[in-house]
Amino acid sequence: MTLPPDHPPVAAPRIGVLLVNLGTPDAPDAPSVRRYLAEFLSDRRVVEIPQILWQPILRGIILTTRPKKSAHAYAQVWTDDGSPLAAITRAQSQALQAAFGEAVQVAHAMRYGKPAIGPAIDALMAAGCRHILVAPLYPQYCAATTATVVDAVGKHLQTLRWQPAIRFLPPYHDDGAYLDALKQSVEGGLAALDFTPDVLLASFHGMPERTLHLGDPYHCQSRKTARLLSDALGRPVEVAFQSRFGRAKWLEPATDTLLETLGKQGKSVAIFAPGFAADCLETLEELAIRGKQQFEAAGGRRFAYLPCLNADAPGMAMLEALVRRELAGWL
Repeated sequence: MTLPPDHPPVAAPRIGVLLVNLGTPDAPDAPSVRRYLAEFLSDRRVVEIPQILWQPILRGIILTTRPKKSAHAYAQVWTDDGSPLAAITRAQSQALQAAFGEAVQVAHAMRYGKPAIGPAIDALMAAGCRHILVAPLYPQYCAATTATVVDAVGKHLQTLRWQPAIRFLPPYHDDGAYLDALKQSVEGGLAALDFTPDVLLASFHGMPERTLHLGDPYHCQSRKTARLLSDALGRPVEVAFQSRFGRAKWLEPATDTLLETLGKQGKSVAIFAPGFAADCLETLEELAIRGKQQFEAAGGRRFAYLPCLNADAPGMAMLEALVRRELAGWL
């Protein structure tokens, strides 16, 4: 069909895939961290305290004191390509694009910080994507992670007159492809060590305990991942939860407390973070640096941090398999 001469250009229909991870500041300095934390900690799903009570605390205390400390932590893991999380998520997007070729347009975004979800959806639409799969890179579902991605997508769709068809990648905590990738990654990491660890520890990001009682499946799904992985590896996998914040009671056992206990017992430990799709501040600084220091200070013998799936072959094979499955009927 021939279009009228005054018809605006319309891109050929395509399928889009948008990978979404949590986010990162633009630079390892206090002003950048302050902007990032202001957005992150203002999300009502992340901090479930009435805003009239929370915002004075956030603006008056946390954003005054925490950015400098966090900036120092970011500086310890920052790379020539920027934030590890940003660099790895970009690499995952590029590898997935290479796997799909011209049939699919792959992009990535951060829930907090840049590149933001809204502009990423706009770019996919401009490229002709009328069907978009949004893939939150969180194996275990949590309202503070997965659900807030859905919130952000929905909020942006409200601004669009011509909306795309949208699907979301569901949690994959017990998916065979995910467990196979974890098994390969952990076994490869263990084989590269010059010692056999007494304890294999899976550290998941912590959440306030009240989220469990409110019906959030995150705790159960984390435990299930560890149990199934333990079966696949043929050895015990201990579970702990990291990154406690504030005075509320959080999911236990806490990673830092358990590392100290294991150190006092003179154990050797290999720790990994199966809930993180890419290495980031919480894995490279909190676990690999501070966790090791705390463990060794308590008397621990040997310590190793095993990397996340990242853009390595097992992780990318898993991600491609999951995405292809969710594109069924479109691709």
